[in-house]
Amino acid sequence: MNPSGKSGAAASVQQALARQQQADQRRKHWLNAALLVLLLLAPLAVYPVFLMKILCFALFAVAFNLLLGFTGLLSFGHAAFLATGGYTTGYLLSHTPWMTTELGILAGTAVATLLGLGFALLSIRRQGIYFAMVTLALAQLVYFFFVQAPFTGGEDGMQGIPRGTLFGLVDLSDNLNLYYLVLAVFVGCYLLVQRTVSSPFGQILKAIKQNEPRAISLGYNVNRYKILAFVISAGLAGLAGSMKAVVFQLASLNDAHWHTSGEVILMTLVGGAGTLLGPVVGATFVVNVEYQLAQGPLRDWVDPILGGIFVLTVIAFRSGIVGEIQTFLRKNIG
Repeated sequence: MNPSGKSGAAASVQQALARQQQADQRRKHWLNAALLVLLLLAPLAVYPVFLMKILCFALFAVAFNLLLGFTGLLSFGHAAFLATGGYTTGYLLSHTPWMTTELGILAGTAVATLLGLGFALLSIRRQGIYFAMVTLALAQLVYFFFVQAPFTGGEDGMQGIPRGTLFGLVDLSDNLNLYYLVLAVFVGCYLLVQRTVSSPFGQILKAIKQNEPRAISLGYNVNRYKILAFVISAGLAGLAGSMKAVVFQLASLNDAHWHTSGEVILMTLVGGAGTLLGPVVGATFVVNVEYQLAQGPLRDWVDPILGGIFVLTVIAFRSGIVGEIQTFLRKNIG
């Protein structure tokens, strides 16, 4: 075969790949637009507070997925950031007269981000189960701090957190107004994560997950990239906690408990770790299952049933809901 023929074949393959990528991008944009329209109209059919709960946990799961799904780091301590954001925002809004709601949320996010930096510096040099156990131990220290601290309300939690107004104009005591604020924050963070994982930085994170020794051999300072990914994830988790505290006007110890760290792992794996939409689907699924079970005769069996779902997912559907759907579409549609 002559060289011109080879180059022509290579060009045809490249053009086919480019067309496939463009088609994938168009499908992604249409899917995102359809989901956005659905979320905008959802309060017409579903109680806004329940929707806000889903969005807060979806943001929490999206933050965790950046660490597990795209960097390959399993943290058992992410509840610490959720609770830190909630307690910080709750305390400032309850005890600082001049503190506005948006500043309180930003402050909660900032404190959770700083805590994430501390966690990362202490744990990032460990790998696998050792990394997971270090993050769990640090999170338990945070939990016991919130148990003992006088400003948290202990077992009763921090109650009566005022919602206030947004920029002094929008009354957030109205559930519909607050829903659209939470939705705007969620969409912004989701797009931020989407942009992050598709950037050169995100490609390096994926390389670290797939083959860390090779990434090191290519000259990348993998610990620096891991720390940055951990800090971003912690900040987004803190933002989810801050929003949750404003929505429910409550910051409780349950947010800091190791059970919440396990729950976000379940959400991410059920939805599909390493996919952008997976954590959102997983959070929606888990929150709905918990709600439906709590209303019926199986209210005492919520945790065992969720545990069974977790085991079934790990054994039979390791790609999660979204991952399995993507695999099916690739095989049958191309």
